Amino acid sequence: MAGLAESGSNPDVDLLYDINGLAKDAPHWFDRVMEFVGEWGLLLAMVMLVIWCWLTVRKRGGEDAASSVAALIWAPLAAGVAVLVNVPIRGFVERPRPFVDHDGLEVLIGGKSDFSFVSDHATLMMAMGVGLFVANRKFGVVGIVLGLFGGFCRVYMGVHYPTDVIGGFALGTAVVLLLSPLAMALLTPVVAAVERSPRVGWLVRARGASGERGKVIPGARSEVEAEERDLAA
Repeated sequence: MAGLAESGSNPDVDLLYDINGLAKDAPHWFDRVMEFVGEWGLLLAMVMLVIWCWLTVRKRGGEDAASSVAALIWAPLAAGVAVLVNVPIRGFVERPRPFVDHDGLEVLIGGKSDFSFVSDHATLMMAMGVGLFVANRKFGVVGIVLGLFGGFCRVYMGVHYPTDVIGGFALGTAVVLLLSPLAMALLTPVVAAVERSPRVGWLVRARGASGERGKVIPGARSEVEAEERDLAA
């Protein structure tokens, strides 16, 4: 992989210069915005999206509330697992950052002295996006789009090759999907137990959400029965 980066006549490097070249032509303020968005902004947006999805799933309730929340919990957990898996991959490949081997790049953020392949940001973003898709397709599509844009930003900033980003996408997706059956088997019973708790059940299902209205307290009259007796009187 490092040898591939040393040549400027391959599509990976050509695409790197094409995308990063946009930063040279952009206004200074726009590059500063892209720097923040690519480094922290999209990650914060992804976290907010997960919280929004949790609030939506919790409010909706239903019989699948526990499994939906369990899948939602798996999204950030999978992202963490994927980053841990990437640690030995980076150490094995030892691919330098693109600005180390190539001149003329517009590097928007400094201090990147670690290896380039695979991109941690791309891995995190795509793992959370795919994890969201497993929990809720509408939110998941938005998460995946954010992940794709995040990968573009990393190349735009001059800190990753396109193949670093593609590798991150593949790693994040693989971890989520391959480990999802095991994760769901472990998380769903725990979340279901939390749902049944009178104290913390609101974390899984909001009070008054669908699925709770049909519950009848032993010894209490149902609404229909009460109405019939009132009419009879």
